[in-house]
Amino acid sequence: MSHEPSYVTKGPDAALIRLMKGLTHDVTNRRLIILLVALIVVFGLLIGEGFFSQATVQSMAFQLPELGILSLAMMITLVSGGLNLAIISTANLCALTMAYIMTTQVPGAEGFMVVGWQIIAILAGLGVAAIIGLLNGFVIAYLGVSPILTTLGTMTMVKGIAIGLTRGNVLSGLPESIVFIGNGTVYGVPTAMLVFAAVAIPVAIMLGRTPTGAATYMIGSNEKATRYSGIDTKRVILRVYLISSLLAAIAGLVMMARFNSANASYAESYLLVTILAAVLGGVDPMGGFGKIAGLILSLVILQVISSAFNLLNFSQFLTLAIWGAILVAVMAVPNIRRRLGFAD
Repeated sequence: MSHEPSYVTKGPDAALIRLMKGLTHDVTNRRLIILLVALIVVFGLLIGEGFFSQATVQSMAFQLPELGILSLAMMITLVSGGLNLAIISTANLCALTMAYIMTTQVPGAEGFMVVGWQIIAILAGLGVAAIIGLLNGFVIAYLGVSPILTTLGTMTMVKGIAIGLTRGNVLSGLPESIVFIGNGTVYGVPTAMLVFAAVAIPVAIMLGRTPTGAATYMIGSNEKATRYSGIDTKRVILRVYLISSLLAAIAGLVMMARFNSANASYAESYLLVTILAAVLGGVDPMGGFGKIAGLILSLVILQVISSAFNLLNFSQFLTLAIWGAILVAVMAVPNIRRRLGFAD
């Protein structure tokens, strides 16, 4: 029988742990805010007023949600001490599933079934994601296979299925109501950004305010100790990978809507960027630490860099190189500081 981790919120030791976590993330967020302000000042001086134009800001807002939702999918597994390399292939297969149903069934539908088939398509995509997530979670939690090997295998399998079923072709021509999700606005705010907010808030509440979230952090810190405390760690890990895959499916829906198409190879460069966004935002790659606020700040920083380089006519490959360098720096600097005897 599982017990709720009541000791997480009780006792002097637990209070000290919560205080240290809060201070750590406060420091991380302050550093991210300082970095963001510095980048805005530098790019503002280099680019001029064009960097602060409404078109630039809105462009950032349109591009951030898909990477943001994928980063949430990666973050939740990193916090648990795991990894999900299958998020991109999952997003694409789910998008292809939704696109196939919409492009084959919606054009000939009438009345309520026009909306009905779209709902069915989205549910089918989420169903595919659930199967992939449960498979990942079962193999990792109950069979004891490492997350990197499990999700590398499912990534290859899922991408192979997607390419095999579509022969690498693009499925396009989606209903206008779906395209609106990726390209429309509500009172000037991109619909995709509203979707991101609608996803990020429940995930933040889940991680910060529920027994499942507390158990996820605990497993990331020390899975064996968490299991000995009476928590069903296997069930929690299964749930983590299920949620991660469902988030990937939602990201697939947003990408599909923005591009008005689906393909087995979309957004492949995003995989390592999601890890970068999480680690830059304060998520410990070894598990146990990380907050949504830090992730959002890191996403904004990465988007500012990307948009600024685009306005400066730099190659997109240079942007990827800079992102990679940032990841190396973020991982290396804390170790260097510890070796030199500096306190964080």
